Amino acid sequence: MAAPENGLDLDAVRTLLEQRRDRNRERVAALAKRPELGAAQGFGKRIGDGTTEAISRLTDIGVGSSLESTVDRTERALAKLDEGTYGCCDACGEPIAAARLQAMPDSVLCLACASAQRRARPPRRR
Repeated sequence: MAAPENGLDLDAVRTLLEQRRDRNRERVAALAKRPELGAAQGFGKRIGDGTTEAISRLTDIGVGSSLESTVDRTERALAKLDEGTYGCCDACGEPIAAARLQAMPDSVLCLACASAQRRARPPRRR
């Protein structure tokens, strides 16, 4: 499967993706870093003690998961550049719209397949 002709400067796309990947890896590493001894705060025994700390930790976990997914998608897009299939949907093999690639250079799915994938996910528990 050859990459569709989409008029994008693939060298510029590669540079952008590599920069984003490296920046997001650094952010994941910073979130995963253990706090210094004595920097962590206990949750306490009373209702409300440590609530802010607990919410902050949960937020960091969510941000970290999102960043890891972004890094994975960026690495897949870089692999597709190496394979010569950048711009082709991983799911259906059809071309990904140039406007989508310009807006989201790490896109590996066309809009239809990305939408179908989001609908197929189970709803988040609240």
